[in-house]
Amino acid sequence: MADRYLHFTGTAPGRFLTRKLGLPQPARLRRWSLETQSLDGPLLHLTAGDSEIVQELGAVLATTGLTVVRSAELAPRPAGIVVDATAVATAAGLGDVHAALHPVVRSLAPGGRIVIVGVRPSAEDHHQAAAQQALEGFVRSLGKEIGRGATVQLLRIEPDATASAESTIRFLLSPRSAYVSGQVVELTGAAPDPATDPAAPLAGRTALVTGAARGIGASVASVLARDGAQVICLDIPQSRDELARTADRLGASALPLDITADDAAERIAAAAPGGLDILVHNAGITRDRRLANMPADRWTQVVEVNLDSVLRTTDALLDAGTINRGGRIIATASIAGIAGNTGQTNYAASKAGIIGLVRSLAPRAATDHGVTVNAVAPGFIETKMTAAVPLFIREAGRRMNSLAQGGLPVDVAETTAWFAQPASAAVNGQIVRVCGQSLLRA
Repeated sequence: MADRYLHFTGTAPGRFLTRKLGLPQPARLRRWSLETQSLDGPLLHLTAGDSEIVQELGAVLATTGLTVVRSAELAPRPAGIVVDATAVATAAGLGDVHAALHPVVRSLAPGGRIVIVGVRPSAEDHHQAAAQQALEGFVRSLGKEIGRGATVQLLRIEPDATASAESTIRFLLSPRSAYVSGQVVELTGAAPDPATDPAAPLAGRTALVTGAARGIGASVASVLARDGAQVICLDIPQSRDELARTADRLGASALPLDITADDAAERIAAAAPGGLDILVHNAGITRDRRLANMPADRWTQVVEVNLDSVLRTTDALLDAGTINRGGRIIATASIAGIAGNTGQTNYAASKAGIIGLVRSLAPRAATDHGVTVNAVAPGFIETKMTAAVPLFIREAGRRMNSLAQGGLPVDVAETTAWFAQPASAAVNGQIVRVCGQSLLRA
């Protein structure tokens, strides 16, 4: 559904009126396309304190394809700014972050990117922990004030494994992350698996996407196929025709299957005789009512589809070895599972459960099976479901984030594709909100 307010604010009368009334002024986001594959402008690489990884981080930044410069004078209008804050270990050291960004933050191009690179807070040094945790508050606040479609993220890395950040740096400093802002991503030191074809990083990999007939699931399947994966599209038998059309459009295969079926894992394994490299748990339903008015069957249906089927099929596919080593499991959570939502105790419980699954399973799956486990947590995404929401609630959902607009299914898909890449081996146990930095628990 078209966002008429976003279109109106892009006109001269719209800009004038909304500025006078103090209304949100969303900027049209620059998303990835064949014509827009990278940001437009140089990348400014700054340091806060005496960093020991300047050269290594500079080499990683060069993989973005952007021209990397170390002086603001050489980048009067940078497309991105990366501040290396890995050496910040004291409260006083936070002043170096301010000193680095204060003179240049206004010069960031519209739709630009700011990434603060830090390290995990130490359990042994509470001064370092305080300083590094302070960066999170800094990033979330800057994300809310930066405006003009720009985004701000905090990336925590292992200093002795800077190369593991390559796929994440490329994602965060590209149009693919247009609707991701105010996020904290922590990387392990796992070495990346190189892609044989950078233009098709998923070539030779088999992916299965549940709930793929339409909406977010269809977009995820499309982006994975674009990146070279052989995709299996799964959805309920009642959506067989729509599922077939989606699969045919992508050159994928269709698997009509109720994911809650007792033999779901066995049928998935049969559909992928060579095993799965990417498993995307996207299927989900809502049965909204306040708890006092919610019968048991509405509770059970949501938890069964959104959570229990994910747990059962994941366990079965891992135990059977259907998910190949180097594989990726990506589940769909929701900001409702983080912040809660009136009338959605069942849905929020199921999506919070997905977060618990990811945090618990991720380290064990990596150790035992060589598989990473992550989740996307969408906010307000423009789909047929949100188009049916009453007008005022829909407008509130669109505007209550730092980018003041709804996201698109492709925003969730691009984040999923980043998780799925062979080079993203260090991205594990992460819950990344695709919500424009929702003001609800943001």
